[in-house]
Amino acid sequence: MTQLTVVIPAHNEEALIAATLRRLLDAADALEVIVIANGCTDRTAQRAREVGGPIRVLEIPEASKIAALNAAHDLIRVYPVVYVDADVSVTGSDLLSLADGLRAQNALVAAPRMTVQPSSSWWVRQHYAVWELTDYRATGHIGSGIYMLSSDGRARFADFPPVIADDLFVQRLFTPPERYTPDDVFFSVASPGSLSALVKRNTRIAAGNKQLALHYPEMAPPVARVGARTLARRVWRRPQLWLGFAGYTAVHTITRRRAARLLRAEREIAWNRDETARQAMP
Repeated sequence: MTQLTVVIPAHNEEALIAATLRRLLDAADALEVIVIANGCTDRTAQRAREVGGPIRVLEIPEASKIAALNAAHDLIRVYPVVYVDADVSVTGSDLLSLADGLRAQNALVAAPRMTVQPSSSWWVRQHYAVWELTDYRATGHIGSGIYMLSSDGRARFADFPPVIADDLFVQRLFTPPERYTPDDVFFSVASPGSLSALVKRNTRIAAGNKQLALHYPEMAPPVARVGARTLARRVWRRPQLWLGFAGYTAVHTITRRRAARLLRAEREIAWNRDETARQAMP
């Protein structure tokens, strides 16, 4: 009996899509998986169909994650629904555990806890060690490639808006008590393989967050300097992170400035993939 719908937007993911889908099939009898191959010029759709099992594949011509998320809406027959990026590693059984917790807690949105696969770069590893201490991670972190919505949660908005930060948009729709992030259910993502790749990724994330705040000011996060002081106090108690904190602060400053320049120039914020992270994925 189907208990959960999984939606995977995928653009030119032929190298990853089969492995992503096979990890879900440990709970094949309870899942329906919808792959939205958007604007693909490779064999993403073919690879997804070859996996078999409870997988439906829809191809749309527009290369757009948001268009893919919206195209999936009329295909969803069972809630909750979980939206999973193609480069996320998670099992179907873990998603079922998450859905059980969502129901038990009467939550509207949920996400597993994120683990970051270690980078070959010491600076990148230090960056994520500091990031783990931020308020963003401590207050019902929803997103970073995966989030689950109950039927009532999904009813809170109509279409996904044309923004880069769809995960932050979803998180900010719900108060912390409406979110569920268990301590014992996990997903993983690959980290950038170099400091320059980290800066590139975080610039896109920062630009997406600023774009969301510009169009939806009521969703703007708290004043950054408050969170920065809290983070500094936490790092102060961990001398092994002091040098990493200096690097984290530099990356934070550089990416925010680059993001601001992008928005001032009204340039398109590209959803560019991090090939260094993909090369590191199992």
